[in-house]
Amino acid sequence: MSILVNSSTRVITQGMTGKTGAFHTRACRAYANPDNFVAGVNPRKAGTDMDGIPIYGTVAEAKAATGANASVIYVPPAGAAAAILEAVEAELDLVVCITEGIPVLDMLRVKSRMRELGSKTLLLGPNCPGLITPEEMKIGIMPGHICRKGRIGVVSRSGTLTYEAVAQLTDLGLGQSTAVGIGGDPVNGLKHVDVLKLFNEDPETDAVVMIGEIGGSDEEIAAQWARDNMTKPVVGFIAGVTAPVGKRMGHAGAIIDAGRGTAEEKIRVLNDCGIRTTRDPSEIGKLLALSLIHI
Repeated sequence: MSILVNSSTRVITQGMTGKTGAFHTRACRAYANPDNFVAGVNPRKAGTDMDGIPIYGTVAEAKAATGANASVIYVPPAGAAAAILEAVEAELDLVVCITEGIPVLDMLRVKSRMRELGSKTLLLGPNCPGLITPEEMKIGIMPGHICRKGRIGVVSRSGTLTYEAVAQLTDLGLGQSTAVGIGGDPVNGLKHVDVLKLFNEDPETDAVVMIGEIGGSDEEIAAQWARDNMTKPVVGFIAGVTAPVGKRMGHAGAIIDAGRGTAEEKIRVLNDCGIRTTRDPSEIGKLLALSLIHI
């Protein structure tokens, strides 16, 4: 098994005909199950196709015609929030938004609308690398060649550190059930705690790597939930130990404000909650391997 996506997932690509969308759609199809990318959406190109994938005018039309249950979004920032809402209103199970640079106010409106609708759609991102269930399904921009099928879950705010952790695990002979990049924006969809819950319920995930960074309190919330509920070992890494207060570091959500959200505070909470951490990103895989020995 896995979480969120598998070999049965059927994907719509919003923004498929743009340079970025076309490139990554082809890369995802080349990775596994190419026939599962069933539709693109572009109102100006409805009725045409790309590499044999039909293009529809709306997400609702694409879903009705293909039975799709997921969407990935490469739409530019100005239109990305509207693209998310279109997919949510079509009642897809999962929406993965890769787009970086969506205005915070736009995302606040998206989250508000999802609450109004009582939406059951799971939103991953924005500003995320997507996710991979090795050898079954890749949605987004993660490099597939570093992944191997296995029983370790990975969840991370940082795309690059997701890849680093996955590569280390693979080098140690530890495959992954699913690797999930949740994105680093301050207003986003799935949080660390949401993904930990899914991994905890997955019978084919044995342990989890959780990677966080400065800013916000998502890692602390996840750690406290894990302390009280998680039945599988979790190891952690927090990026941004040397980040100065008040300076945004890379991601829109990676900022220490009034002493809150520091790496030191997050590391302390994770350790207090029984999550073993390392301060060296090159040791993430080894730390996970050690946690399996001590189960």
